[in-house]
Amino acid sequence: MLLLLLFGGPSSGTQDAQTHIGIFENHQDIGASAGHPGSAAYDAAKKVYTLSGGAGGAAATADVLHFVWKQFSGDVSLTADIAFPPEDANAHGEAMLMLRQALDADSVFAGATLQQNGSASLQFRDEQGGTRREIQSNAATPVRLRIVKRGAYAYLFVATNGAGQNELIPSGASIPVPLQGTFYVGIAIALGAGGSASRAVFSNVSVEPIAADASAPATLYSTLQTIATHSGNRSIVYVAPEHFEAPNWMRDGTSFLFNREGHMYRLPVAGGKPVMIDTGFANRCNNDHGISPDSKFIAISDQSQEEHRSLVYVVPTGGGAPHRITQKSPSYWHGWSPDGRTLAFVGERDGDFDIYSIPAVGGQETRLTTAKGLDDGPEYSPDGKYIYFNSVRTGLMQIWRMRPDGSDQTQITFDDFNNWFPHISPDGQWMVILSYDQSIEGHPQNKDVMLRLRSMSDGKITVLTRLFGGQGTINVPSWAPDSKHLAFVSYELIPNADDK
Repeated sequence: MLLLLLFGGPSSGTQDAQTHIGIFENHQDIGASAGHPGSAAYDAAKKVYTLSGGAGGAAATADVLHFVWKQFSGDVSLTADIAFPPEDANAHGEAMLMLRQALDADSVFAGATLQQNGSASLQFRDEQGGTRREIQSNAATPVRLRIVKRGAYAYLFVATNGAGQNELIPSGASIPVPLQGTFYVGIAIALGAGGSASRAVFSNVSVEPIAADASAPATLYSTLQTIATHSGNRSIVYVAPEHFEAPNWMRDGTSFLFNREGHMYRLPVAGGKPVMIDTGFANRCNNDHGISPDSKFIAISDQSQEEHRSLVYVVPTGGGAPHRITQKSPSYWHGWSPDGRTLAFVGERDGDFDIYSIPAVGGQETRLTTAKGLDDGPEYSPDGKYIYFNSVRTGLMQIWRMRPDGSDQTQITFDDFNNWFPHISPDGQWMVILSYDQSIEGHPQNKDVMLRLRSMSDGKITVLTRLFGGQGTINVPSWAPDSKHLAFVSYELIPNADDK
């Protein structure tokens, strides 16, 4: 029997009388629907939900949707198959599996979202009244989605109809979302644009509590992503159940360079399969590598020789025999001068980590810093006037700058975070930094971190995104040539039971 429930839902944020619909408790419009309310129908025999959204449109700070929900607390998994009726091919709907703090239009939420064009994303608003953002999946036309809340994070899982792709797999999209106490779990249809209604069909819907178990077997997933600095929206390029690190964006904008299991790999910006670069005997490359200004060479830091202590080498971009640059070890590359003549690196000498420069063809190293405590992450400004670096000399790790000869060392960040790896955009307008909580020493992996943007004109710092990462996320320069995007790696520890 088909049960049609609540045509023309109540106004935004208002609960009607309790109306059970399948496994859910109630449903209603959220946000201003411009006089075209949404609706929900449930086929009890087939256990299928059909949601309709009327005309509307949504601002980034306010949602417009029809939401079928139940209240929940704790960790949870919400799964469904999603389809759009073929007769609605010209509509512009978005179907969601949603975790929502409140029924206000500007509430905190996380939503596993399938758009009518077949693309999937993890949409979210991580503060009340904040801007809605998304992490775009690279999965091809998924038909089954899952959103999982574990602790402070929401994760997106996807399954497609392709051969061997029917099982749910981690998409690589995850985000910390502050859902507190009791929240709402359910399915939703975002209201269509341009005066056209939209519909979505949800089947095989399940809501399952998740028991916390820190000892449960888990798999590490690494995800190479890009982020648009003007919007904070992210796109997944490559995800794999393995550990890889530190993407460089090639200077022609067509591909990324990163390290995995001691080797260097190249990956097209459009995605695909990484291709290993021949680095000869250098088969223990770490996450300190970068591209020469003329794009002809790659600087690598490799630990395959001399007691497995890192040394800096240069290899042709297309691969080839390494040319040794530093004679002393350990040495870790971090910067290339804009004129291509000089490299900046971090070296441990007599128990102290300091910043050094050296000719790009090799030769005598020059010590640039002498302060007690760790100095790290040196990178030249695009105009070559400064080297930016991070130093712990005043307590917390903060960002500093100096002249290329080591003079005029000046602190430029003064906050309550540990700030690492300053990278300057090619146009010289922005700096991205990796920020840890002040309680975190060093730059370990698998921590809650932020990517933050600092304006080079006025010094103002804003949060670009929050993620699970740290070591390996942005150890090296990762700006796109357009200065509007950057690449990074995030990580997930996925319990093996979550994708069943």
